[in-house]
Amino acid sequence: MDSVVKEIKNYADSVSYSSMKEEEKEALKMRVADSIITAYTARRSPPVNALMQVLGDVSSKEVTPLYFRDHRIFSPYAVMINGCMTRYMDYNDTYLSKEALHPSDNVPPILAAAQMMEADGREVLRGLKIAYDVVCSLADAVSIRDRGWDHVNYDSISSSAGIASIFDLDDDKFENAVSLGIINNISMRQTRAGKLSMWKGCTVAYQTMSSLLAAMNARSGLTGPSDIFDGEMGFKKQVSGPFDLKISPHVMKTMIKNYPVEYHAMSAAQAAAEIRRKVKGKIRSVKVDTFKVAHTIIIKDPEKLRPENKETADHSMPYIIAYTLLYGEPDVNSYDARYLRDQKILDLIDRMTFNVTKRFDEMYPEYLPVRIEVEDDEGKKDVEIDVPKGHFRNQYTWSDVINKAERVDEKLVDIVKDLRDLEKMSASEIFEVINRVKA
Repeated sequence: MDSVVKEIKNYADSVSYSSMKEEEKEALKMRVADSIITAYTARRSPPVNALMQVLGDVSSKEVTPLYFRDHRIFSPYAVMINGCMTRYMDYNDTYLSKEALHPSDNVPPILAAAQMMEADGREVLRGLKIAYDVVCSLADAVSIRDRGWDHVNYDSISSSAGIASIFDLDDDKFENAVSLGIINNISMRQTRAGKLSMWKGCTVAYQTMSSLLAAMNARSGLTGPSDIFDGEMGFKKQVSGPFDLKISPHVMKTMIKNYPVEYHAMSAAQAAAEIRRKVKGKIRSVKVDTFKVAHTIIIKDPEKLRPENKETADHSMPYIIAYTLLYGEPDVNSYDARYLRDQKILDLIDRMTFNVTKRFDEMYPEYLPVRIEVEDDEGKKDVEIDVPKGHFRNQYTWSDVINKAERVDEKLVDIVKDLRDLEKMSASEIFEVINRVKA
């Protein structure tokens, strides 16, 4: 067996519901609830509407419910649409390491696999723990971003592992599921370069859709390429370079988003909201100290200074700071066209300077540091934040998740409360809870 697949399979076999820590179970339930809140914000989004037109009527003997609809479709396609809802608003949880990624992108495929197997909520939590720990351990092992590849390749691997475990595949079929899940799904980083498109919110859903299809095919006996990581034309040679994978618990180091912004801008949004309360009169200049990864992902591209769409704006620290200083804390409506064309926002962006500091570089990724200095009619004011709300050092509570649900739509509060008892439900009952609120 391929060495990386063997590490993943051995780890998956070691995870049981009874072996999970109580704090992990609570954290995972919280992240399922948070992913549903986030999915609700995108239920009528343009990419979801487009996908519904293409995939929304495809049926099969294996069908899974769509979120917020009394409608079932071919299970992999349900994962694609539910996954796009989960990801599109850039509001679901985050893990920061050599790669930055969103572990709850694994929720739609794991829920679908458990529903297909008529499994219960405990099995959902077991599958999610496997997926979370695999994807975060891969992010720790090696960065593929600078080699031109997207982090969602890791979700192909983690979702395949979680699904294969729920399907209870033997060693050979497990390896085939992982191999088939990744071989034709190597995603390019161009998804997140320059002017961003709707695909930014769809690409991981495509990966996890393919993982479910791969696991279904492996379960039926279809074989995939051997040595998918170690082979002469495998993942290490073609994508990542050499790495050693050691999987360990990571759930408690993942972070729930307090605002719908790319996570490297989370401290900046919070700092801007705090400093806004101190501003008197006209803002003459804004100086921002940050770290290299943030500068690379959400500052340096010229498109970030004049974002033309939602996808680019929520990945633009200049835009997020300017919006927050002028209008308050960002929400899912902060990227409407009227704000993207707002001359006050654009003028304020032009009065910003950004500086990467050695101190902040050394603090990342254990911390998420930013310092914002604003000069107004009274003089200079500054705020520095190292740990935003929702960071693993400042964890969300169930009260915070309920508050987030209230900010989005009060109808979601009862869903969140019910999902606190997710382990007592069947997977089908979990979908019934989700679908009490309709699109």
